[in-house]
Amino acid sequence: MTTEGDRVAQIQAAWQRERPDLDVSPQAVIARLHRVALELTERLTVVYAEHGLTEGDFDVLATLRRTGEPYERLAGELADHTLVTTGGLTKRVDRLIGRGLVERRAEASDARRRLIRLTPEGKRVIDRAFAAHMANERRLLDDLGPADAAAIEPILTRWLALLENGEQSRDQENAPTSGRSRAIRPDHGTRP
Repeated sequence: MTTEGDRVAQIQAAWQRERPDLDVSPQAVIARLHRVALELTERLTVVYAEHGLTEGDFDVLATLRRTGEPYERLAGELADHTLVTTGGLTKRVDRLIGRGLVERRAEASDARRRLIRLTPEGKRVIDRAFAAHMANERRLLDDLGPADAAAIEPILTRWLALLENGEQSRDQENAPTSGRSRAIRPDHGTRP
């Protein structure tokens, strides 16, 4: 179902006119889903900012918090669970250390490995921010309605699994012959 002001429908109509030889029907789903993701991100990051956090900050703190006590992970594990490179993670962690929200220390068994741990202040900040985040997500889903939210969840779950399995298969095909495979995209720390 489209509305008169639906920009995706307008774009599709323009492409159908200009390239009638192509099937542009995938835009009906993909373009709308992309726009939904952009709109949701904008609405989610507003709540993070209310707690003085960027999306990346929230992701790191949430990932540490949900590990349970002592709320720490090896830096490499943290990078795997936050969909960020180790270099990008270092910048985030440095910023969070500067704010007193996390601390970095050498692992006891191997001084080359670094552990990242929530500080008590970091735990307080993420607990408040996560509660606000869940309330915000609830409001966003309430706008959709319970029946539609329940209907879309299994579709998105299946589609995500198909996309991730496809990525995992490509990663295995492209893995170096040394037996070391590329990391696959893990779960994101900000969303269930």
